[in-house]
Amino acid sequence: MAFHPKTIDLPVVEILPQAREKLSDHNTLILNAPPGAGKSTVVPLALLEELWLAGKKILMLEPRRLAAKSIAKRMADLLGEDIGKNVGFRIRFENQTTSQTRIEVLTEGILTRMIHNDNALEDVGLVIFDEFHERNIHADVAMALCREVQQILRPDLRILVMSATLDLPLLSQLLEAPIVESKGKQYPVNIIHTHETDEWSIPESTASIIQTACTEQHGDILAFLPGQGEIKKCEDILKTKLPQMEICPLFGQLPLYQQQKAIFPHPKGKRKVVLATSIAETSLTIEGIHTVVDSGFGRSSLFDPRSGLSRLVTTPITKDAADQRAGRAGRLGPGTCYRLWTRATEDRMKPFRVPEILEADLASLFLDLVQWGIDDINKMTWLTPPPQGALNQARELLEELGAISEGKITSHGKLIRDLPCHPRIAHMLIKAKGLGKLPLATDIAALLDERDPLDKEMGTDFNLRLEALRRHRDQKRKGKKLAKIEMVAGNYRKLFRIEIENVSFDHLDTGLLLTYAYPERIAHARPGNNAQFQLTNGKLAMMSHLDHLAHEPWICISHIDARDGMGKIFMAAPLDPEYLAPMVKEQEVVNWETHKGGFIAEKQWRIGHIVLKKKPLKHFDPSLKEKAIYKAIQNEGERLLNFDKEVEQFQNRINSLRIWRPDENWPDLSSGAITKKPDMLIPYIQGIEKPEDLKKLDLKKILFHDLPFELQNQLEVLAPEKIKVPSGSRVKIKYSQDGELPVLEVRLQEVFGLLDSPKVNEGNTPLMVHLLSPGFKPVQITGDLRSFWENAYFEVKKELKRRYPKHQWPENPLEAEAVRGVKRRGK
Repeated sequence: MAFHPKTIDLPVVEILPQAREKLSDHNTLILNAPPGAGKSTVVPLALLEELWLAGKKILMLEPRRLAAKSIAKRMADLLGEDIGKNVGFRIRFENQTTSQTRIEVLTEGILTRMIHNDNALEDVGLVIFDEFHERNIHADVAMALCREVQQILRPDLRILVMSATLDLPLLSQLLEAPIVESKGKQYPVNIIHTHETDEWSIPESTASIIQTACTEQHGDILAFLPGQGEIKKCEDILKTKLPQMEICPLFGQLPLYQQQKAIFPHPKGKRKVVLATSIAETSLTIEGIHTVVDSGFGRSSLFDPRSGLSRLVTTPITKDAADQRAGRAGRLGPGTCYRLWTRATEDRMKPFRVPEILEADLASLFLDLVQWGIDDINKMTWLTPPPQGALNQARELLEELGAISEGKITSHGKLIRDLPCHPRIAHMLIKAKGLGKLPLATDIAALLDERDPLDKEMGTDFNLRLEALRRHRDQKRKGKKLAKIEMVAGNYRKLFRIEIENVSFDHLDTGLLLTYAYPERIAHARPGNNAQFQLTNGKLAMMSHLDHLAHEPWICISHIDARDGMGKIFMAAPLDPEYLAPMVKEQEVVNWETHKGGFIAEKQWRIGHIVLKKKPLKHFDPSLKEKAIYKAIQNEGERLLNFDKEVEQFQNRINSLRIWRPDENWPDLSSGAITKKPDMLIPYIQGIEKPEDLKKLDLKKILFHDLPFELQNQLEVLAPEKIKVPSGSRVKIKYSQDGELPVLEVRLQEVFGLLDSPKVNEGNTPLMVHLLSPGFKPVQITGDLRSFWENAYFEVKKELKRRYPKHQWPENPLEAEAVRGVKRRGK
């Protein structure tokens, strides 16, 4: 093996000495280099003989399978070797490494599995995170785990983060790592904005612009499309429209020889059009490209609530991805990029892609971390911490599957973790093996992994998909969707070392196996509501009345639109209720049902939220009653409790002080806060039996006594309920929820002699005075009483004297006696 980087004409070669020096002195380094600089192939080879590596392996994590295979092949070629000797790759269901391999290119969760098998990564000296800016969830998890290894077990383990675009200062600070930058070679690219396109016309619109580019530009063309389907349609169009061009698709499922056909120049110099997915944005170097055509769409993995798994979805790309794509045209010289969107659309594009960890299903991540023994996930080194809500959902699912218990991974959880699939599917496969139904389960798993192969008009029955797959396999029929599903099913069969099974199967077995993957989606038909079902998680869902599963009493749902209210069922299988007997639980239930007049106490036999049988319960634990009221107040407290005007004013006084005096500890006593956590009401709900009893609770008194003693005293001083006016009356002050100036509504005659507007909040907040007539009609609103007496009073006096002649309207109101009513003559 011999590799001499000086013989390679790539920009990254210039910064190799600096990278070597930094990695000798630091265990973590960030290498920033633009696409095409050569970092993915040159850097691992250049570091292979470093002293600190001490003969150990280099692992390089790639976000994409095609890139992993291509980069490994390119490195092997540079060494003049076959794949599997010094350089190899490992991706899902494919391993091209041997005992000699010193550089392994990995994808997906393979690195995390390696860490679980060898916590210290004893035979690894360097872990490289390539294209880290793509923010793949597996890279984020692997980074967090590698940092744990580095900080606790292996301070000598090196971590190298390589990226084209990242917030480098933030990453450097987070990882406490120096930065080495390669400027690369980038020529100017002329950007041409064309017409707007949409998701449904991508192949046709892209093909049209490619034809234009073929006429207007020279050299080879690289076009970006979301996925395999759009590439195939565009290819079919171009083969007819551009017969003189070589049309080369480039996506993850292609054989290696076809990938190389797209990557390398045509052997006879024929012009070439490469139709690629976003894999061509960064990791792959495609020679001869002078022009880029960008559809503006990509395909990324998002959590799909319909299936409970992650799915590939088509979405508009972000600005950073658009710039990377355009940069492909400026590798060899000045280039051109045609963008299938307008400048106005570009101005509205999101600047950066959203990290996958914020949108993905976190069940696998959570299981990884529990197996690792992480107690506090938030203490780990995350560039973007996983959302707490998604972590909670993941925990609940794993507990329901029996993968974790009391925060620890179970023996069953370890079996789940060992399988290269989602925990739902792994749990189903393990259960199926115990039941002797593994061949059927591998077909179900493949169908869950991939898109629905049948048109939606075929209905919801999952068994129709299984039958179609088995016919495809038995009769060797054509069909790309089913061929892809069969390939995945074949990988599962290899994993368990079982043979193909094409015999007929019991349709009820499908429903049983789906319950292991989706225990929360077991569903029972609602009585009297044809095609409507209640799920064990409490939600409701329906299918078409014409669907042949619509009349099934029990089903298990694999694909559902879990919207609020009534969800829509896309795929399900019938279910034998006898299978559910072990899941039935006997439970004492005390609920508050306002429309039924209060408490309902029952003994229930249920599966989740589905009640199979019930009978009235006369004697029960009193604490259940308290919990029922507590929950009722949380759900409908603003309707059950008496939030009258007096309570509202009390709340407004407190909230005004929260706004006026933010540094003090005034609590949130808004109606929403009280009902969300009604702990203060617990001492007062003893003896409550019906809704009317709740209405009788003196909320104002309860809220006042819930205040700390020192705040009780302060409240009347800072925000008094009433204020004494010159007539001797105590008049209520009206406070607002948002802390605006409080209002004093008072008859004008009662404030004769009051020179300035009254104030509260230690004189910091003046009252807005609403002056009223003797008949309590508003005559003037003022925040400056002094100005009113000096100016507006005399105009107001004329009108009031005419309307209320029995009342006295003095010429000098500041010296007149304030009165509550009519002052008698001569007095």
